[in-house]
Amino acid sequence: MLTLILWFSAIGCGLVAGLYFAFSGFIMRALGRIDLGAGINAMNAINKVILGSLFMPLFFGTTLASAVLAALALLRWDEPSAALMFTGGLVYVVGMFGVTLAFNVPLNNELASAAEVDDATAVWSRYLKHWTLWNHVRTVASTIAFSCFIAALLAV
Repeated sequence: MLTLILWFSAIGCGLVAGLYFAFSGFIMRALGRIDLGAGINAMNAINKVILGSLFMPLFFGTTLASAVLAALALLRWDEPSAALMFTGGLVYVVGMFGVTLAFNVPLNNELASAAEVDDATAVWSRYLKHWTLWNHVRTVASTIAFSCFIAALLAV
């Protein structure tokens, strides 16, 4: 069962890291280069669609599995894979899930109301800068967790 959870977490973290990498690598820059209204509308549309997509079960499932792996690692600390499982789980839950809830989601909510705000230019400019910065953190955290889980699989 442990091997199955490790595989699920590794694959989930890898998929999430890839998505975040795409946003950090080129999607946000592309949205920043188009018309202000089009960029805001596109990002708001992405944020609405993603909530009803297959990404959400992956997002929550990988977070839960990573937390379980971190907890199991504490119970199996004497095993070679424990430190890797704990590190991967902690980095993912804090660096991906925690950052998403603390930073990216509030920025998404602010952007969703930007159409009603007189200064949409300032909101969009701040959004592009801060959302992308926190997305870089999520990308790195997901990649570190992916690497830790793969290394733990090799150590099992």
